[in-house]
Amino acid sequence: MSTVVVTEFVEARAGVVWRLLTDLTRRAGRPGATGPVEALTTGPFGAGTAWRETRRQPDGTALVEEFVVIEAEPPRRLVLSSLGAGADYRITWTLREVERRRRGCTAVTVAQEAVPTAPYGRMVALLLGGLAARAVEGALRRDLADLAAAAAARSAEAA
Repeated sequence: MSTVVVTEFVEARAGVVWRLLTDLTRRAGRPGATGPVEALTTGPFGAGTAWRETRRQPDGTALVEEFVVIEAEPPRRLVLSSLGAGADYRITWTLREVERRRRGCTAVTVAQEAVPTAPYGRMVALLLGGLAARAVEGALRRDLADLAAAAAARSAEAA
């Protein structure tokens, strides 16, 4: 199992960040998305909510991923599961409000754990472990940058 953890400060209160993370209808409009977000379940956002989204890779190709909410503790913690080729992923978002520059902001930490589920998944993890971890870190940093940009845009709309 490998874990990659990244933290970024987002200039918005935790409640605003939570809404940005969990509003599936607006998710497609964020910079990292390339296509529509398709809800796979109905009802309010919470444990069991599932969706499919298309994300842009650094090389420009599209990646379709499905996510299922394992835990949702608004506005502090969100745990997602995503099945991959040869590995299962668990993505944990933790939000903690802090005061920064005399205004509210949220320290957002995202951790991705990969658990190999097939022999080739273990082999790839051994052979490409460091390279894969750097690629995941880059993707998580882009997700956090997209989230920060969405928060900034929302603040500008409110002003």
